[in-house]
Amino acid sequence: MGLLTEGSPLSWEETKALANHVREHGIIQFINLYRRLKDRQGDVLKWGDEVEYILVKFDDEKKTARVCLRASEILESLQEKELKDPDGVKSLWRPEYGAYMIEGTPGKPYGGLLAHFNIVEANMRYRREEAEKLLKSGEELMTLTSFPRLGCPHFTDPVTEPTPGSGASHSLFFPDEAIYPGHPRFKTLTRNIRQRRGEKVAINIPIFKDKNTPSPFVESFVGAGSDGEAGRAALPDHVYMDAMGFGMGCCCLQLTFQACNINEARTLYDQLTPLCPIMLALTAAAPVHRGYLTDVDCRWNVISCSVDCRTREERGEVPLKHNKFRIPKSRYDSIDSYLSPHGEKYNDVPVIYDEAVYQQLRNADIDHLLAQHIAHLFIRDTVSLFSEKVHQDDERDTDHFENIQSTNWQTMRFKPPPPNSSIGWRVEFRPCEVQITEFENAAIVCFVVLMTRVILSYQLNFIIPISKVDENMARAQKRDALRQEHFWFRKDITTCVSPPVATSCCQKSDCDAYEQMTLDQIINGKEGEFPGLIPLINSYLSSMDVDADTHCTIQQYLKLIQRRASGDLQTTATWIRQFVRSHPDYKFDSVVSERINYDLLKQIQGIQCGEIPCPELLGTSLQSKTQENIPAAVEKAEACNGAC
Repeated sequence: MGLLTEGSPLSWEETKALANHVREHGIIQFINLYRRLKDRQGDVLKWGDEVEYILVKFDDEKKTARVCLRASEILESLQEKELKDPDGVKSLWRPEYGAYMIEGTPGKPYGGLLAHFNIVEANMRYRREEAEKLLKSGEELMTLTSFPRLGCPHFTDPVTEPTPGSGASHSLFFPDEAIYPGHPRFKTLTRNIRQRRGEKVAINIPIFKDKNTPSPFVESFVGAGSDGEAGRAALPDHVYMDAMGFGMGCCCLQLTFQACNINEARTLYDQLTPLCPIMLALTAAAPVHRGYLTDVDCRWNVISCSVDCRTREERGEVPLKHNKFRIPKSRYDSIDSYLSPHGEKYNDVPVIYDEAVYQQLRNADIDHLLAQHIAHLFIRDTVSLFSEKVHQDDERDTDHFENIQSTNWQTMRFKPPPPNSSIGWRVEFRPCEVQITEFENAAIVCFVVLMTRVILSYQLNFIIPISKVDENMARAQKRDALRQEHFWFRKDITTCVSPPVATSCCQKSDCDAYEQMTLDQIINGKEGEFPGLIPLINSYLSSMDVDADTHCTIQQYLKLIQRRASGDLQTTATWIRQFVRSHPDYKFDSVVSERINYDLLKQIQGIQCGEIPCPELLGTSLQSKTQENIPAAVEKAEACNGAC
């Protein structure tokens, strides 16, 4: 979720009064950090994954499934090992937005050995089993992108009620008790985003029009505690949601990579950006929101709207008077500019940035692209500030910089090294939806990691105009986008092999450099025209010394990606949609009832623990070879890390 600062949260009025103070000192902190570390070299590849989980409470007698609000209690127990022996743990646990959510990562980052791919899935399984030991009867730990009935009446265990006229969110549907209680940041963010915006957030997701869905589909909020705001904000034929929890209460799968220096980090940031919508479509897993089937398959726009703190002026609905900028996007969205020399030509969307901040950065000898990027992030106000962190030592601290950096939640994040740390320049890859099984999540992780190796080894160029990436992000979220949509992708990926020749080789017409392809063509290739990402990975692997076990593991993962991209295997979203529509209680009215939700989650729980086969998602021949002996595989991971 980002920076977790301990202390006493300030009110919005107090935070607002200090917004310029945070910006001013945040920029000074970045400049100082940059000067110290810009020439840092020689960091080795390290990487790790972050898996977010939802706690679910099943009542098998009543046939209900609800989110379980015991995350803080379970997290406290999980973190005891780390507190006692921070260097000896095999997993790390952190809070997330929901009182029903936890986040797990490997105890140590993985390194550059291909053998590490043998133990990614085993570590994920270890994490799940570690947390499952703390569960009570009827509780399950599930990797769900979105709980289907989040915001429906009595969706929490214990049952809690929303408070539309009070609390952090003022939601008609999402009670404050469903927000993680163990750290004040989460409720503070919720309150301050709402107050900065001047009204509740408004999330409108198109309803899936089934045979018996009312047309137009219009909900009435009279009698639900609404003061009329919901009626004004809700759109016809859309599912309306009104709280940060609907977005930040979703789960995802993220990766962070350490680069050898700042330039490599900037290259990875740029080259992975066009892959973000591709991976979003490939991992689509969220077709149900607030108990309704929707006409989208992904969480992205839900989250984007859920933290959209822009005022009406900043959204362009009224003329600017009290605010400085009209801002086209929420603070949670796709990136707006590339950072490397490869990408400058393709920054075809005007970047809104603070001119004074930009000039301050340029005066500190920070180049145009990086100065523009930071000045763009700093058009945002801080939305969470703690009294103990107002006054800092700008030579040593970076909390003011991270305050704003970590609340720009974008598809990619460029991460400077923390002060006084052995950690280097990093990039974070953020679009993927979490999958049901460890096998799927490990396959996604290993595929993206291998792509970073291929990009750097072959000096590939995937960059297309930012405007086309934005188009792809919109397409990636549509229903069945994997099979139905075409995506802009660079076909001439070996032309701009290094910055010195980028200018000359990019003189070609843009039409010659990229075109619209299916996801199958991008992943698996287009004969005679585009090699495909998996064939590129296999070409890279053929030049490496890969042992038989590692080769077998990688190929199983690549086959899953290959078959899903071709449409031979379903996305999680397609599978969920089909399950709902084939359920005997479904009335083809887009409603996901309590019983449908219960049966769906029971089926998912059976699939994730291996008790129920699911050839639609996993095929019949794909399997992991690490599932039978998790402790031994994790010990092997430790040995691999030691060898690095």
